[in-house]
Amino acid sequence: MSENFTSPAEVARNAAQEAELARLRAEAAAAKLAAAEAAVKAAELQAKLASTTDQTEAEVLRKEAAAADSTAVTKTDEAAAKEAEGAAVEVNAALGAASPDAVAPPAAPAAASDDTAEKAAETTEPAVTPSTHEPPADPRAGTIAAGYSFDTPTMPLGCALIDGHNYPDITISLPLRMMNRHGLVAGATGTGKTRTLQLMAEGLSAAGVPVFITDVKGDLSGLMSPGAPSEKLQARTTAQGQSSWQPTGYPTEFLTLGVSSESAPGAPVRTTVQNFGALLLSRALGLNATQTEALQLIFEYCEQRTMALDDLKDLQEVVTFLTSTDEGKTELNSIGGVSRPTAGVILRSVAALAAQGGDVFFGLPAFDTAHFLRTAADGRGVISLLRMTNMSEKPALVSAFIMWLLNDLFRTLPEVGDADKPKLVFFFDEAHLLFEGASKEFLAQVEQVVKLIRSKGVGIYFLTQTPTDIPEEVLGQLGSRVQHALRAFTPKDAKALRATVSTFPVSDFDLEELLTSLGVGEAIVTILDEKGRPSPVAPTKLWAPQSVMGPVDNAQVKKAVEASALAVKYMTPEDRESAFEKLRAEAQKRQEEAEAAAAAAAKAEAEEKARKEAEKQAKEEEKRRREEERRRREEERRRREEERDAERRARTGFRGAASKAANSFARSLGTQLSRELVKDNGGKKILGTVLKGFFK
Repeated sequence: MSENFTSPAEVARNAAQEAELARLRAEAAAAKLAAAEAAVKAAELQAKLASTTDQTEAEVLRKEAAAADSTAVTKTDEAAAKEAEGAAVEVNAALGAASPDAVAPPAAPAAASDDTAEKAAETTEPAVTPSTHEPPADPRAGTIAAGYSFDTPTMPLGCALIDGHNYPDITISLPLRMMNRHGLVAGATGTGKTRTLQLMAEGLSAAGVPVFITDVKGDLSGLMSPGAPSEKLQARTTAQGQSSWQPTGYPTEFLTLGVSSESAPGAPVRTTVQNFGALLLSRALGLNATQTEALQLIFEYCEQRTMALDDLKDLQEVVTFLTSTDEGKTELNSIGGVSRPTAGVILRSVAALAAQGGDVFFGLPAFDTAHFLRTAADGRGVISLLRMTNMSEKPALVSAFIMWLLNDLFRTLPEVGDADKPKLVFFFDEAHLLFEGASKEFLAQVEQVVKLIRSKGVGIYFLTQTPTDIPEEVLGQLGSRVQHALRAFTPKDAKALRATVSTFPVSDFDLEELLTSLGVGEAIVTILDEKGRPSPVAPTKLWAPQSVMGPVDNAQVKKAVEASALAVKYMTPEDRESAFEKLRAEAQKRQEEAEAAAAAAAKAEAEEKARKEAEKQAKEEEKRRREEERRRREEERRRREEERDAERRARTGFRGAASKAANSFARSLGTQLSRELVKDNGGKKILGTVLKGFFK
């Protein structure tokens, strides 16, 4: 038999494969066309929506645009799935040509695209043995491979992805020693940013680098638990060159701002007002220069008085004391004045911060930021996961926390330059919430810290939807970019797309087209190499995280928190004697002293009054005594006078009686004498009669 002879069965099989391949290509083309038409329709509807003023019509247009957008995404994913199936057919055809006796596996049925759009987009490779599928030669692949070949330890992100083909032998990695040059992970909602964050956190932890993450959506607790293996996942990881994938949980510490709760359990992170500092606090409060100087004076006063500023009520009490009491005003004048309007602004700003959670964030025990630099017993970096599910409701508190955290690390960490690996890497999810409506002071503080903290071995990565969400001054400091897909259904989206493309290095790829066609779990990457040069733009199929991709049960989180040494140390708040208690005690003492002085004054007044009353009574008594004595003497005088009068009367009466008697006697005597004389009685008889009448 001739070597070129082809059996009828082989001819039939080849014909069937060609037919199947043609069908799949046609269906993929149709899906692409439908996706394009849906995208055009969505753009037209968005344009109409932007120009209409009728609310009812706007609602209808909004729903139709959303439906068209969904159709475009679905059709794009369907086209990708059809192309993947076509690739599988081509692989089978190649295998059949190389081994005529081999039995080709059946072509993947069209029903294979019934999975969710996200899973279909993530699994663009067919579930066949990928090692036999060599991607087509492409000069861009060589450029990417050369640009991501490093001599130092790296953190892998995924494999190269060119024109829908995985290049598992080309690993896209980030040099660990360049992770302190900061970075950005961006992309539209649902394109896989959170999973990329999870992947990067796992890679850093495995390399012994501690990680800090703000978990805004609450879906990163799965980092603590190993992922669940499956045949589909195994096929995906193998096709991407991720041969090392193993279900793995990572050392995770759960944290929360200020106080642990049932919905967000964790070790509380607090700091004191004094540790925060006057300058940093003034920036967090958005104070102007005059108000900042006033706040600094208040801090200096507390330091001179050795009064601790632990929480916001301490600060409020001090401001109120210095500006509203006579004692405070006197003391304030010795260090400088704070006007009542300035004090009012400070108090209102502090009250607003307290209302957003500052009342529990500021306090004791103060969290030691050195805990963020820990590694586990097995050498892996601890992932500190800060639950911030209500971040949009507390912008002032979040800004204050971020400023304090970065500033404290910058202040305490030594200079290390570009070490073999960073000491700590931060990931701030939903960074647009961090910068929306932020004060100039906050932006200036973040910009300054981002510029300087890399020399301390700390890397900062922001996650948001588009690069334009990040202030230009900060964006210019971000050396690494992982850009997921962007949607361009509106003029505003198209403008954001062009702005995003302009931030990337010159590339061999059409980045505008590429960014709108990326699937879930796909991104374009560029980083700074070991010499500080931008690497080639690399379309990348991102590897799968090895932990649970999503939140774990809250009971597991609570159990982890209960077993945490940090939770034991920081869970219970402390309230020592600080400025509030000291000033209240002094106020109480002054009040008691005032009350005691008032009581003493009242007592003295009462005693004086009693003394005066006694003196008055004594005088009145003396007066009464004297009056009584006078009356007594007067009565005595009257009595004596009466006695004398009586005696006089008595004497006067006797004399009168005697006179009468004498007169009578004289008359009688005269009569008698005349009688006796008339008669011849002698003188003796006359004298006896006179004497007898006198002594009667």
